[in-house]
Amino acid sequence: MQAFIYASNPARVVFGAGSLQHLGREIEALGARKALVLCTPGQRPLSERVAALLAGRCAGVFDRAVMHVPIETAREAREVARRSGADCAVAVGGGSTTGLGKAIALESGLPILAIPTTYAGSEMTPIYGITEAGLKKTGKDARVLPRTVLYDPELTTGLPVAVSVTSGLNAIAHAAEGLYAADSNPILDLMAQEGIAAIGRALPAIKKKADDVQARSDALYGAWLCGTVLGHVGMALHHKLCHTLGGSFNLPHAETHAIVLPHALAYNAAAAPLAMQRIARALGGTQCAPQAVFDLARDNGAPVALKDIGMKAADLDRACELALQNQYPNPRPLERAALRQLLQDAFDGTRPA
Repeated sequence: MQAFIYASNPARVVFGAGSLQHLGREIEALGARKALVLCTPGQRPLSERVAALLAGRCAGVFDRAVMHVPIETAREAREVARRSGADCAVAVGGGSTTGLGKAIALESGLPILAIPTTYAGSEMTPIYGITEAGLKKTGKDARVLPRTVLYDPELTTGLPVAVSVTSGLNAIAHAAEGLYAADSNPILDLMAQEGIAAIGRALPAIKKKADDVQARSDALYGAWLCGTVLGHVGMALHHKLCHTLGGSFNLPHAETHAIVLPHALAYNAAAAPLAMQRIARALGGTQCAPQAVFDLARDNGAPVALKDIGMKAADLDRACELALQNQYPNPRPLERAALRQLLQDAFDGTRPA
C-alpha cells in the first residue's frame, strides 16, 4: 500500500428527509444571530421559505447568485451582508449559490450554512472560484468551507430531471479525478467508489420517477461523498479544462462537466488503470470507465457534445492554449496534440473508443 496522509476537513453534516426543520437549531449552534439567505433568482420561493423558518434571525434574501461567481456579484453580496448586519450566510441551492457564499466568507470570514438542492458537492470543499475579466480563478482557503450542511432529499425532488442528471455527473467527476489524484488515500478511494456507485444507480431511477425520494437520497448521499473527495485532494485535467471552458467561454457548469468527463478519463486511462477499474466497477463493471460514463450521460438525457451547449469550433484552439498555460499534476503529461483532440471529441460528442 502506498504511503499517505489523511486530514479531514471540519464540517457538520445533517442528512435526511425533512432535515430543513433543524435549520433554527443549526443556526443557534453556530452562535449566529442574523443570517443573510443567498440564492439564484429561480430559488427565490425556497429561500423565502427558509427566511420564514429563520423568522427574526433573517437579515434578508439576496437572490442574484449566478454561475462562475462574477467578482461584481461577489462584491455586491458582501456589501449587502455588511449593511444588513449579517453574522452568517445561508446558501440555498447549487454550486452557484454556495460559490457566492464562499466569496463572501473569503473577505469577511462569515460562517456559511449550506442547504444544497443539486449534486454539485462544493458545500464540502474549501475551494472557491471567482471570475474576473473573463478568467475564472480558483483557490483554497479554510475560511470558505461551510460550517454546517443540511442535506434534505425532499428539497431536490423538484429539480428537473435534465439538471439532476448533469449535476450528478458533475459529482461523479469529483470522485473520478479523486481516484487518480496524487494526494489521495485509501479512505478517499472508498468514498469515491461508493459515491460514484450511489449516483450511478440514482440517475436512471430519477429519470424514471423524478420525485422518488429514495433515488434522490441516493443521489444526495453520493454527492456528499464525491464532494468530500473533491475537498481533500487536488484535481487534474478534467476540472482544469472545465474551469477554462466555463470561465472563459461562459458554458454551463454541470453540462460542461458531463460532456468533458468521458474524454478526460479516456486521456488518462492508460496512465491510471486502477482508477479506471474502480470507476467501471462502481458503474456496473460491464464497460471501460470512459464508455460507462459516456453511456450514463447519453442514456439519461444529458448533452454529450460541447457544440450543443454553446461552444464554438473557432474557440477550440484558444481553449487548448488556455488549458496548457498552467501545469498541474495529472496522471498523463499534458500533450498539445492529444489535448486538442480531446477537445475536438468533446465538441463533436464522439463516444470514447
